[in-house]
Amino acid sequence: MSVSTIAAPASWTAADGAALYGIDRWGEPYFSVNDRGHVMVQPRAERGGSLDLVELVRELQGRDLSLPLLIRFDDILEDRLERLHAAFDRAIAQYGYDGRYQGVFPVKCNQQRHVVDQLVESGRRWHFGLEAGSKAELLIALSLLDDPEALLICNGTKDQRYIETAILARQLGRQPVVVIEQADEVERIITASRELGAAPLIGIRAKLSIRSTGRWSSSVGERAKFGLSVPDLLATVEALRQANLLGELRLLHFHVGSQINDIAVLKDALQEAGQIYVELTRLGAPMGYMDVGGGLGIDYDGSRTASAASTNYSLQNYANDVVATVQECCLPHGVAVPTLVSESGRALASHFSVLVFDVLGSDALPQAVPPALGNEALIIRNLRETYRQITAIPLETLAGSELAASGDEPSPLERLQEAWNDAIKFKDDALAAFRLGYLSLPERGLAEQLTWASCQAIAERLAQLPPGLNVPEELQQLPAVLASTYYANLSVFRSAPDTWAIDQLFPVLPIQRLHEAPQRLGSFADLTCDSDGKIARFIDRGQHKPLLELHPLRAGEPYWIGLFLGGAYQEVMGNLHNLFGSTNAVHIRLPEGGRYTVDHVVRGDTNAEVLEAMEHDPPRLLERLRVASEAAIGRGSLKISDARRLMAHLETSLRQTTYLQG
Repeated sequence: MSVSTIAAPASWTAADGAALYGIDRWGEPYFSVNDRGHVMVQPRAERGGSLDLVELVRELQGRDLSLPLLIRFDDILEDRLERLHAAFDRAIAQYGYDGRYQGVFPVKCNQQRHVVDQLVESGRRWHFGLEAGSKAELLIALSLLDDPEALLICNGTKDQRYIETAILARQLGRQPVVVIEQADEVERIITASRELGAAPLIGIRAKLSIRSTGRWSSSVGERAKFGLSVPDLLATVEALRQANLLGELRLLHFHVGSQINDIAVLKDALQEAGQIYVELTRLGAPMGYMDVGGGLGIDYDGSRTASAASTNYSLQNYANDVVATVQECCLPHGVAVPTLVSESGRALASHFSVLVFDVLGSDALPQAVPPALGNEALIIRNLRETYRQITAIPLETLAGSELAASGDEPSPLERLQEAWNDAIKFKDDALAAFRLGYLSLPERGLAEQLTWASCQAIAERLAQLPPGLNVPEELQQLPAVLASTYYANLSVFRSAPDTWAIDQLFPVLPIQRLHEAPQRLGSFADLTCDSDGKIARFIDRGQHKPLLELHPLRAGEPYWIGLFLGGAYQEVMGNLHNLFGSTNAVHIRLPEGGRYTVDHVVRGDTNAEVLEAMEHDPPRLLERLRVASEAAIGRGSLKISDARRLMAHLETSLRQTTYLQG
């Protein structure tokens, strides 16, 4: 057995692999595993058609698209949009809701042009709109959103130019709604409307008292960054009335945090917001829209629980509660129900992209047993004896029932515990002796090898123990001690920043060999020189685990890893740490009954491009190095042929992406 503490099962199938990594839970209906152990993608879900992700990556590499590679499945994006509208349509029909649903996509979730363009085009039949949170996002929305019935929700901090742009856009035939999120925006809206002789559609964001749960719970409530308290809200209504703009107040907006994991939080928020909506109509505002904000969560770990990486509700549950609760607030007061708006970015975009990266190599603690040498130090001999005692415990006795102590003899588990204590003590003794000059460096190396060999032998025996046995805590930590590090060809800070910044969990797993039992436990280290550049938290049915079950690497054979459900926020929040830039990206379509097409190729940043982003001049850098090469040639320390090779490497590197390519 290798570095693993995983007991090898008698048999293993692709179905076992799918269950281990949870694909049969979080992946439905878009991802599965075939009999070859490859991850399959069903971009059209139940409508048919599938792609072998491993074969797809191979063919994309044949198109000169190197890993890491971001693969976007536009059919999944369209399917998510259809499911969202279908859920609200069913809820509206079920409750006899005399209104409709009209969603928007928050551009901040993924500002990539092809992504936003696809959503606008696919959502045209529902008059699906966009939400902008900055001036730049407003420009994107204005240029792409040409449907006069689609909403353009204008959020974020707004200066005078932002507000005037929104007012003029209404005259352009767009339907912008300027949402008042801070009290000082009211006067700017009034001033701009007077100067232009026109007004925008106005929304108001309420700061609800409800306390949320999950990772973003601190972003809502009375101390939230955005939104108006009830006194500010009443003052705003009066200011709009005095400015003859109350007739433009059409929308109430609220937000209770991203990735709402508990549906009860949403229900409470809807009840409070529903009553505010009713009161605004009583104060004379025509209203007509309620924007329930973002927060519609997804099940990252497949547990269907209220954990931070999951939700205890379905998409249909969400739509039902929104429709039913708003109706229950309005009807008793004779208030017409509003058009329902949501800003469901995560729920729309998370599933549609898969990041595939290759493993460059792996390492583990040295565990081979070195041959005995003559005249070894006592510490070394003690460690060898400890190893012999461990291996003298047959594996088969641990798998059976003969685990109890017999007379004065300790049980096998007690013997393992004692051996662990001895191994650690002798290792510490060896380190102390080395510091004092009594052990040489080769002898210290022998001590470490024997220690880890002993730990591995203990781990192999622990893996054979029957389940439910009370194993001492220090022995339970052996898997982490012995785990491998798999070196990944990616930058966490560029492609999965939330794993570092907020401990976000994503499904991460091999996309191949899932029909083989994994034999190792490991985590991933990225290319950056930052010790935080790692992925060391993995989904585990409502919990998380620090190690992932992986396969030993094979010489000459790639080992590809997929990071799933990362289509929201990861691409736009990444940075240039160590100057690792964006990865290659492709947009894949799977026509009905046909072969897939590559609709768009977006090349990753080259080294030259990231250097220019930091205000370096690549031609000038090359010229400096050329001059340095000539000087070295003149000194006789560099041959002309080697100088030519150096310059060729530098010029090629500038044209290549920032990731390793051999």
